[in-house]
Amino acid sequence: MATLLHLDSAVFPQGSASRDITAAFVEAWREQHPDGTVVHRDLAADPLPHLDAGSTAAGADDPLRRELADELAAADAVLIGAPMYNFTIPSTLKAWLDQVIIVGHNAGPDSPVAGTPVTVVASRGGSYAPGTPRESFEFVQNYLEKVFAGMFSTEVDFIVPELTLAHSQPSMAELIPLAEASRTQALEDARKKAKALASRLAA
Repeated sequence: MATLLHLDSAVFPQGSASRDITAAFVEAWREQHPDGTVVHRDLAADPLPHLDAGSTAAGADDPLRRELADELAAADAVLIGAPMYNFTIPSTLKAWLDQVIIVGHNAGPDSPVAGTPVTVVASRGGSYAPGTPRESFEFVQNYLEKVFAGMFSTEVDFIVPELTLAHSQPSMAELIPLAEASRTQALEDARKKAKALASRLAA
């Protein structure tokens, strides 16, 4: 029985592209693997404290940090909703990372989470794809890839719904068809990825 650790960090509980797509992923996961377990943390509704001197010094002896690290280590797969806020990840997701990354305990070449598949739904209001004018402003995929592949040695895959502000920003109205196509593709990718992972881990 496989366990999926699901993190959401979008500030709005409704109307969030990242939440809609992580929800589609979880639904497909449950359909494919009904006996599996889903552990959900809503980092916006229940934010974690920022790292302080005491918890930093305590490392894995800090109860909260140990709980989060154990939760991550117990997961067979990880799903993260990471919308772009001000060119990077939400502060609540950064707080989770700061708490869960414990050098000498789970970060490094011998990480206990090495090889764990991590799927990140990296939604954004515009486009920061290679070749676009704002390519150099992309600090979500670049950062999370370095953290999860570099520090934890996990398998990282990104689903990137773009142009999510097209429907609400008049200046982006002409981009609505592209936004809808990006959302449709992201939902399809999420469902396919979830089913494939659930099948692989349940085998």
